[in-house]
This record gives sequence, C-alpha cells and structure tokens, in this order.
Amino acid sequence: MAFLLFCLAALSLLVALVGYPRWLRWRRARWQQQPFPAAWRKHLRKRVPMFARLPADLQLQLKKHIQVFVAEKAFIGCDGLRVTDEMRVVVAAHACLLLLNRTRGVPADYFAGVLQILLYPAAFVVDRSHTDAAGVHHAGRQALAGESWSQGQVILSWQDVLQGAADAHDGRNVVIHEFAHQLDQENGQAIGAPLPLAGDASHNPQRWKTVLTAAYQRLQGEAFMHQQVLLDHYGAQDPAEFFSVVSEVFFEQGDALRSYDEALYRELQSYFKVDPASW
Repeated sequence: MAFLLFCLAALSLLVALVGYPRWLRWRRARWQQQPFPAAWRKHLRKRVPMFARLPADLQLQLKKHIQVFVAEKAFIGCDGLRVTDEMRVVVAAHACLLLLNRTRGVPADYFAGVLQILLYPAAFVVDRSHTDAAGVHHAGRQALAGESWSQGQVILSWQDVLQGAADAHDGRNVVIHEFAHQLDQENGQAIGAPLPLAGDASHNPQRWKTVLTAAYQRLQGEAFMHQQVLLDHYGAQDPAEFFSVVSEVFFEQGDALRSYDEALYRELQSYFKVDPASW
C-alpha cells in the first residue's frame, strides 16, 4: 500500500510539473487578451515618456507584458506608502522594456526570480561597505534608490522611480538598473554575464566577455582619472554594476552609447533584441 501511495504521489507530481508550464502560458494569454485599461494608458502617457518613443509594435508588446507583470508580481508598500495602480504600471513598464523582442519564439518568464517589489516613498538607508574604482574601501550607512536581491525581492524608491522615468534621455533609470541585475542573477550570481536566450545563435560568450571587459576597464580608467564621458562611474565598481549601468544608458541614450562604443552597443543590441538608437 505504501508503495502504491508513493507511485500515485510521484505520478501526481509528474503531471503537475508537465502541466504547469502549459497552464501558466494559458493564464498569461488570458491576461494579455484583456483590453488594456484606459487608466493605465493615462499612467503611461503621464509618467512614462519612454513609451511614446517606442515603435507601435513594441508599444503593443510592452502593454501586454505590463498586464502579465502586474498580475503576477506582489507590490508591497513600505514606510507607510500605499501602493497604487499608477506605481505598478510605471514600475512594470520600465522593467518590461528589458523583455521586448526577447520573447519571440521563447515563452517569457517575466523575471521568474522576482516575487515581490518593495516600494519605499523615497531613498532607504542601509549599512553597506564597498571598494570604489580607485581601490578605496568605504563603510557606513547609505541612502539607496534601489536594490536587487537574489531571494526574490526588488526594492525601489518611488521618488527615484519617478525621477528616472521623467527624463527618458538622461541614462539614469533605477527600475532598468535593478531588473538588469535580475537578468544577470538568473545564472545564480550577478557577474555581468547574463544568460542568453535559449537557442540564441547570435550570442557569442567569448565575444561578450572581450567587449564588455574592455568597456568596463575603459570606465575604470575614466573613473580613476575623474573623466565623465558618458557612463556613470558607479558602474566601475564591478562587472555586475557595469552591466546594469550600461543597460540604463542603452535604453535611454542608445545613440550616444553607439557613438561612445559601437562594439559594446552591438553586444547589448544582440542581447536585448532591440535598437534604441533608432527610436
């Protein structure tokens, strides 16, 4: 009897594992078939100027991604902040920029590692130590605009989310930054080498490493010499921060990044499957 129960349990588990992806795709398709709420369109027009820059087909993609993201992710207000649909839509819009065109022929997992988005009214304070680009160690309390955790949380300052969204050309966007970390963490550790799409023949790991290492070292040199060219010196800390910083610039200042380092731009274009310099 015990063996029979074990077999039935194993069979049930197998059925669940096989059926879950199909059910998940069905549920997401149902959400995407729903009309995009009129109030959400107003939030995009008011708070997400990046949306107006996108070609029509990418706008449609983004709206469908937003519907799934908002439905699946838990948004939690911190320090007394009451989460609204406007907050959900603005965060989802910028996070899902990183998914555009990366789901053709490949089911999107919508940052499967992210279970919760914690929103603070403004910058939140943490105890932190780090070594800067010049090799100087710093320890103390820091006010942060965002953090990406491997335990399933992304933490954001709503004030900084709004500031980053308001100017779609300044290369600074905390949501893009933290969700780029999430892509980088899909292989278990953020090291500036995110996993490519399954079956992506255009991705060459050695070329990626060569190009991004050279660009990272260039930024370290600029930081050491106190030269502000294009990329924020914050990205000179380590390869993971470099990937997130350059992702912000890629989406918001694509043309400038292409002029600054065309090889770097092409690698990011190949990875993200979009061409922001043409928007």
